[in-house]
Amino acid sequence: MRIVSLTCSNTEIVCALACGNYLVGVDDYSDFPEDIVASLPRVGPDLNVDIDRVASLKPDLVLASLTVPGHEKVVEGLKLAGLPYIAPEPHRLDDVYRNIIEIGELLGVSGKAEQVVCEMTDRMVSAELSQHTPTLLIQWWPKPVIAPGQLSWTEDLILAAGFKNPIGDREVKSTPLTDEEVLELNPDAVVISWCGVDFSKYRPKVIYRNPLWQETKFVKNKNVFRVSEAYLGRPSPRLVDGLMELKKIHLQLEPQSRKN
Repeated sequence: MRIVSLTCSNTEIVCALACGNYLVGVDDYSDFPEDIVASLPRVGPDLNVDIDRVASLKPDLVLASLTVPGHEKVVEGLKLAGLPYIAPEPHRLDDVYRNIIEIGELLGVSGKAEQVVCEMTDRMVSAELSQHTPTLLIQWWPKPVIAPGQLSWTEDLILAAGFKNPIGDREVKSTPLTDEEVLELNPDAVVISWCGVDFSKYRPKVIYRNPLWQETKFVKNKNVFRVSEAYLGRPSPRLVDGLMELKKIHLQLEPQSRKN
């Protein structure tokens, strides 16, 4: 079977299903597992996929996505080209599990897909919430601040790690926030998980130096942390690693919670 993957998450799902040998092309941003994707043909960045390039690879199936804003144009291009594709749009964690099962069925490895999902759910053990549950704001982007809302798998990760999402009541995938809104929300901690930015370039000082935020809890207590977007922003099996990172942060905040 010949598979072209147009997002990092789909590439990682295919490889987690032990079907990396089916991949004949991937998007420019797919970077894991490196030993599999390093030598594969590239078909362009997720929002500017070269449809002709995809077609030239003669795929039996193209794995697109509607989780990336703007990817609808790419999906329309696949449709016009008559290419066989699916375009999942997971919101919550259960949707991610269903997408893995769906892709496993399409690749003829349903049993492996069920195993991957079981392994994920076994590790997705939720922390117990307390009366001093700290609030955590995840930043997908710094200027303007863009943060995930209720319709995001990160909502499940935030809760499972023992936090509350200060905008978890907003029925959106993500939303821009003004600096004034962040000031009013005043979360206990902020996690930088900037999309499309190399982890080495995540700069907490961008947050710490904002003059409007100097009296916020996350600045005064130096509670700005970094977690790679690869672990939080991609609806793939590596979300488990994202949860582990958030739980580590929660452990660091526990002494502060007890004081409060």
